Amino acid sequence: MSIQAAAERVAGKIRATDFVEVYAHHDADGIAAGAILSQAMLRAGLRFRLRIRQGIRADEIGHPESTLLCDFGAGLADLPESTMVVDHHVPHFTGEFHVNPHLAGLDGEQELSASGAAYLVAQALGDNRDLAGLAVLGMIGDGQQFSGTNREILNEGIANGFISPERGLLLPGNTLHEALEMAVTPFISGLSGNDAAVTGILDAATGEEEVADDVLLSLLVLEAGADAAPSVFSRVYGDRYRLEREVIEDARTLVAVIDGCGQQGRGGLAASVCLRAPECVPEAMEVAGAFRRRVLDALAARKADDVGMIYEVADAVAASGVADCLAYDLRQTGPIAVIAPAGDVWQVSARCPPGVEIDLEEILRTVAAQTGGTGGGHRNRGGARIPADRIGEFRKEFARMVTA
Repeated sequence: MSIQAAAERVAGKIRATDFVEVYAHHDADGIAAGAILSQAMLRAGLRFRLRIRQGIRADEIGHPESTLLCDFGAGLADLPESTMVVDHHVPHFTGEFHVNPHLAGLDGEQELSASGAAYLVAQALGDNRDLAGLAVLGMIGDGQQFSGTNREILNEGIANGFISPERGLLLPGNTLHEALEMAVTPFISGLSGNDAAVTGILDAATGEEEVADDVLLSLLVLEAGADAAPSVFSRVYGDRYRLEREVIEDARTLVAVIDGCGQQGRGGLAASVCLRAPECVPEAMEVAGAFRRRVLDALAARKADDVGMIYEVADAVAASGVADCLAYDLRQTGPIAVIAPAGDVWQVSARCPPGVEIDLEEILRTVAAQTGGTGGGHRNRGGARIPADRIGEFRKEFARMVTA
């Protein structure tokens, strides 16, 4: 079945449902997906409730026939078949109301996010072309490419005047100093979290009136630590997108705000920003800034195993952000995992650095099952939750499987 046909099938089920329970994953992609579908349902006069969650289990769904899952659910083989799922993770759910690029022969890792899939469903519910800007959030948040269906959605948004492309610095922040000091996407070794170093670079790059971008970029390359991955600097400056209908216009800043609020347990605040409530922006910016600080603090305090494959941090909320920084922004030769205690379980975030091809989804699913937990995700990034008394087993088996 084509992705369009799947979107129309789910849209038809939504229309026929008296009250839709929407659950969305707590990152930028999931929250944007949930907000897109909520906005589309609101315009169609449909009743719904949106809730943002870190994860969901099949046994937590009381009324599957009226439940819609965004950016999770595909990995649940035991999910009731009447559940509606809009996702882009590796599919194990076999129900008929499932919009997922993998099931349509598309690249769900790089060329269609959950928010992009939600946009297709929203279009099947009515004229919701102005929501293209929200669809872009998941593409950026999940580090996808603007190719395939993602490119089609982006181009449609540009053609309709809802998205404006431009060039410039890609770091989110209210000021340039804040953007550099609090940079975690990407993390700039030697500069992120270092107020004095950032102040020195900005002073050196400032001409008579303003900072010279070319001088600034050169200084960033020269001042960054030796362990910074070369790809970091290609992600500091480049194509930017201004979202003409959103309450935060810069797409990457909006991604950082939505993701930071979601990770901090303020998913409702993040969703309100996506639903265009300008009065929520100041608080959301503050919450997201606090999250980036948590990531930087956890990154500085990390403990590595003997081979630099598994890292332990104390803050489970920051674990995913730390894993991104370690895998994508520091020099690595193989997969890494970040583990953190979270009550009676340990949370695991695993990543493959660019150029490393190992199926983490399969490894995490297998090792988690062997150790009494749950796991999965994408081929190059995923997560798991492992019982606290078996985290030692997980560490050994994960290391064995990724080096096999």
